Amino acid sequence: MTSLAAYLNFFQAGGFFMYPILLVLAVATAIVVERIVVIARSGTNGERLWSQIAPPLQGRRMDEAVRHCTLARTPLHRVLAGGIRGMKGSFRREDVQGSVDEAMMQVIPRLEARLTYLPNLANVATLLGLLGTIVGLIQAFTAVSVADPSQKAALLAKGISVAMNTTAFGLIVAVPLMLVYGFLQSRTNRVIDTVEEYSLRLVNLAGQLAREDASSDGYPNGAELHQRRAVGMVKGVAHGK
Repeated sequence: MTSLAAYLNFFQAGGFFMYPILLVLAVATAIVVERIVVIARSGTNGERLWSQIAPPLQGRRMDEAVRHCTLARTPLHRVLAGGIRGMKGSFRREDVQGSVDEAMMQVIPRLEARLTYLPNLANVATLLGLLGTIVGLIQAFTAVSVADPSQKAALLAKGISVAMNTTAFGLIVAVPLMLVYGFLQSRTNRVIDTVEEYSLRLVNLAGQLAREDASSDGYPNGAELHQRRAVGMVKGVAHGK
């Protein structure tokens, strides 16, 4: 109870600028909680998902692969689902890359939304604290200038002490906020890196399937293709003779 009273006295002694800093703290806390929820829901085991969709993709069973990607709504599931839908029309690397890029343009901004507000709010809290200190010092010196000479030192010390409360509170808000921002930024980058890694795997797989189709286009297997090429070469030699 004593500590609570001390905190209340500290806050009340800071003056008007303690309230804007408190508002910054409330807004930042709401953003942090919302970002933590979004990032927690965005996490997934990329290797496990890839092991589920790779066999159907290699077997050209696109609908089955899409069904695996629609079991969850994480960014990775959504991006891979978009890329696989693009593979239904063509295995061309450029077409699949376009479908993947389109899906990523939808999910990446949602992952990074409002995250950049946090360092800005930390800077605002610090500046409000400094502004409160400056205003408090101006008021303290103004009060000292008209005070009794015997009380000037005590009044000045008290005024400076009160004015410093706003700077202290601003830093109390700003420093943890910057630490939390760094943590959330690293977790967000980790999710984005995972999405980019498996998106590239999908594009490479599409390119591999396209090359396989091109090498065996019109022929049941590669052996028949080589046989027909050999026959053509023999005929060409015969005509030359």
